Amino acid sequence: MLGVASGDPLPTGGVLWTRIAPRPMEADWGMDGVRARVAWEVADDDGFSRIVRKGMYSAAPELGYSVHIEVDGLLPDRWYFYRFRVGDAVSQVGRLRTAPADGTRTPLRFAFASCQHYETGLFTAYEHMAAEELDLIAHLGDYIYEYAGINGRVRKHDGFECRSLQEYRRRYAQYKLDPLLQAAHARAPWIVTWDDHEVDNNYAADVGENIYESAEQMRARRAAAYQAWWEHQPVRVPRAASWADLSIRRSMNWGALARFWVMDTRQYRSDQPCGDGTQKIPCGDWGSVQQTMLGAEQERWLVNGLAESRSTWQVLAQQIMFAPATTKPAPGDSAYMDVWGGYPKARDRLLAAIGDRAPGRTVVISGDVHSNYVQDVRRGFDRPDRPLIATEFVGTSISSDGDGGERSAYFPESAESQRT
Repeated sequence: MLGVASGDPLPTGGVLWTRIAPRPMEADWGMDGVRARVAWEVADDDGFSRIVRKGMYSAAPELGYSVHIEVDGLLPDRWYFYRFRVGDAVSQVGRLRTAPADGTRTPLRFAFASCQHYETGLFTAYEHMAAEELDLIAHLGDYIYEYAGINGRVRKHDGFECRSLQEYRRRYAQYKLDPLLQAAHARAPWIVTWDDHEVDNNYAADVGENIYESAEQMRARRAAAYQAWWEHQPVRVPRAASWADLSIRRSMNWGALARFWVMDTRQYRSDQPCGDGTQKIPCGDWGSVQQTMLGAEQERWLVNGLAESRSTWQVLAQQIMFAPATTKPAPGDSAYMDVWGGYPKARDRLLAAIGDRAPGRTVVISGDVHSNYVQDVRRGFDRPDRPLIATEFVGTSISSDGDGGERSAYFPESAESQRT
């Protein structure tokens, strides 16, 4: 089995995950195309003397022998232990933490992570997370990198750049075999979203990084990548007519203390303005009100949800840097087009929603840029005296290029604004 994981906790349960793959890097994963009967158990204790839920699951080759159990009927605000069994093989034991009951104010200790490039470093940060008493871990994207393997790095990807379902499955298997990543998944429940490298670097909707890939080819690639992502994550998402249209936006409460809004800033966004990269502003359609980061439907979902939520804290779990890298962007400045700064009107709409509906109680958590920032989020960024409405925490990568430097590879002109 490729480890165990739990995720998307509710007061009465959560999602339990594993994947059956005795030989995960082979074409049939060592399963010969035969369905696997998987027994699962949830217990009060790690010795499994008091089993409270159990059942059987049929793992199918069409879904890569992935296992997703939506367990229910548990008590809120407590730890449980779970495991899987296939024949004589027994998985490691994982821990599931149920969320507090609605209306209760239970403290929360959580970590967030992003950008774990297998080739450019070891996953030692997860060793530390597995040793912490965390209630929850949020992963903000770039769980895998799609690139072909390169010689001379710390580790090497198996195979060429991922484009097919089988190639994405092999890449996830290679990452999932990492013992430190397995330990962090077993330790606490996760909430997971994706960014670009789960599909293709800097892709936007049906527009890929490479100009020779058509929109039709990108949709096929996206379908393969999204299916492989679902097969390897402990997530609760609605069924879709096509894997290429998998909706992953969702929200969940931690009692009355916090509501997490899990966002997707890739599938519905407009193509990056001005040809992507770092550009002098203004340029092209950079300032157009037609540019969107979330798409109209997801934007309405988030804006209306912020208005209705009564949780003390609104936590926007999303991928890319929200506040600008410089304190007061002005004409002639440079802007990196792949983050919210490349979509200023879309950001203004979200700033207005936060300012009107959840000022002073919104936290934005971000990844992507391999740098640490703590930033004030103001009602607008055109003047420094605009009202402060939220705080953004940008986390560095688990193991991707850029860590440890005094300057950001994305915002080299703004080192004075970085607070690490």
